[in-house]
Amino acid sequence: MTDSSAWLPWALLSAAFAAMTAILAKLGVQGVDSDLATLIRTAVVIVALACFVWVTGKWRNPAALDSRTLLFLSLSGLATGASWVCYFRALKLGAASKVAPVDKLSVVLVALFAFVFLAERPSWREWLGIAMVGAGVFILALAPG
Repeated sequence: MTDSSAWLPWALLSAAFAAMTAILAKLGVQGVDSDLATLIRTAVVIVALACFVWVTGKWRNPAALDSRTLLFLSLSGLATGASWVCYFRALKLGAASKVAPVDKLSVVLVALFAFVFLAERPSWREWLGIAMVGAGVFILALAPG
């Protein structure tokens, strides 16, 4: 596997875990407030990641990181938290088979934000794929049922 495709297995695992997240969260959010469910999920993530970082010897003092890194990681954390709160609320109210695909509209938004803020320039073929993802989201979101 070349360096240029080393990300692919991790991205596929991410997709598989995200799919499991939707199903497990839909089952778990029944009978509990969605915000409390998000808090419990977040606590589990913190403990699991802390153990992983410690066991793999990757711990560093966060205070030793530069302020720009801390700023953007903190903002990313806030965005993640907001996304999770909204996602769990949507799962509480709607079908997982509709909520999860709409959540993937993030694929389109990431491409647009990366174009504007990171100067990434997808090829026409990549833009076509991004547009197809967007169209698929709208078709699934508007489907009756």
